[in-house]
Amino acid sequence: MDVEILSRIQFAFTISFHYIYPPLSIGLGLCMVLMEGLYLRTGNAMYEEMTKFFTKIFALIFGIGVATGIVMEFEFGTNWATYSKYVGDVFGSALAAEGIFAFALESGFLGVLLFGWNRVSKGMHFFATIMVTLGSMFSAIWIVVANSWQQTPAGYHIVGHGLEARAEITDFWAMVFNPSSVDRVLHVWIGAFLAGSFLVISIASYYILKNRYVEFAKKAFGIGLTVALLSSYAQFFAGKASAEIVAKYQPVKLATIEGHFDSSASADMYLFGYIDTKNKTTHGVAIPGGLSFLTHYDFNAPVAGLNAFKPQDRPPALNIVFQSYHIMIAIGMLLIALTTFGFILLKKNKLFNKRWLMLVFAWSVFLPQIANQVGWYTAETGRQPWVVYGLLRTSDALSQAVTANQVVFSLILFTLVYALLFALFIFLLNRKIQHGPGYENDDESETHSPRLEEMAGSFGGTIP
Repeated sequence: MDVEILSRIQFAFTISFHYIYPPLSIGLGLCMVLMEGLYLRTGNAMYEEMTKFFTKIFALIFGIGVATGIVMEFEFGTNWATYSKYVGDVFGSALAAEGIFAFALESGFLGVLLFGWNRVSKGMHFFATIMVTLGSMFSAIWIVVANSWQQTPAGYHIVGHGLEARAEITDFWAMVFNPSSVDRVLHVWIGAFLAGSFLVISIASYYILKNRYVEFAKKAFGIGLTVALLSSYAQFFAGKASAEIVAKYQPVKLATIEGHFDSSASADMYLFGYIDTKNKTTHGVAIPGGLSFLTHYDFNAPVAGLNAFKPQDRPPALNIVFQSYHIMIAIGMLLIALTTFGFILLKKNKLFNKRWLMLVFAWSVFLPQIANQVGWYTAETGRQPWVVYGLLRTSDALSQAVTANQVVFSLILFTLVYALLFALFIFLLNRKIQHGPGYENDDESETHSPRLEEMAGSFGGTIP
């Protein structure tokens, strides 16, 4: 493989691994706000214990997420130096805003969230929980704004030529509110709500299946299912809005995600299938004219096809874009069906005695994670061969000094380190789930090393 492919694989691997955690922290944060709000409203101590329990899991996810996110900043400089110079003005302002307005807010109040239960008032602690959640959501805003600028650049001009060229901001707010940023932020937020709420559902289902903390689990399940149900339906409309933006500003990506070649014909919407790239046709089960209706509200309206674009301006991996998109759509529809069915049974008091359904919900935690991942694959591979759409090709964005062997070596090291981090994450997550909430087993409270207890005591505190 050449340096470009290896560098793309390396960045895709590291950012895919990192993206397991931010959506979980955003979605879990929202669920924690609801749990603690119910505690303040009802005075039911079970909601307090519920918030404390999921706060411990939140802290674990937050820590791993921060650790895995640092790597990408170095990759920009080592593998993508030309790209970093080109977008430095845009990314620098967006990432600085993330650090100042979002990460500082999130990490600042995280200490109160984790250690302030008996040190601040209930209202202040609830405020901290809200701020941590808002901080994680604001962080997503600036990252998505930066990425959206790559999809639909706005508010800039180009300074310099060749390898010295760079985009310079001329209108900050036009850059922030570029044509795709608002719809993509909403799409990402809702995907995160699904990831976090299904984590709550999965853990609650596990407890019900094991007949442990049953009342706690039923209440947690209800909160998670409510968030998941509303988010599933909201994602349907947010996804449609994002597709309309793609149709307007990235027609070649739209043609690729449905394998549409002929610009003089209406475009079908496939449920599943594959693209025969050799014969330039697509096979599968489709809704005739479905894509035409989605974009023009007319089943017979023609849609620009891949044949209308030069081969060098089309995504090279058509089937990756096509399959990623349809996996995301299939999971989205499945989540709507699953949450609706579960909510109906919940209202009829017939949900928790169906063990097969509890088993499905226990494993369903993977569905929004997969949908979030393949959604980004669609967005990023569908933008190719451009790293900044219409302005900078991916092949021109590479560092000039990096060799294939160097990328392979660093990729192997990243794989080993991330495998270790993931194993550590699963071990600690499983430990916290097995330990469970503390209100029923205070005599079995989680233990820490004597040295850690001593250090906490020297600072006048205790370990939560």
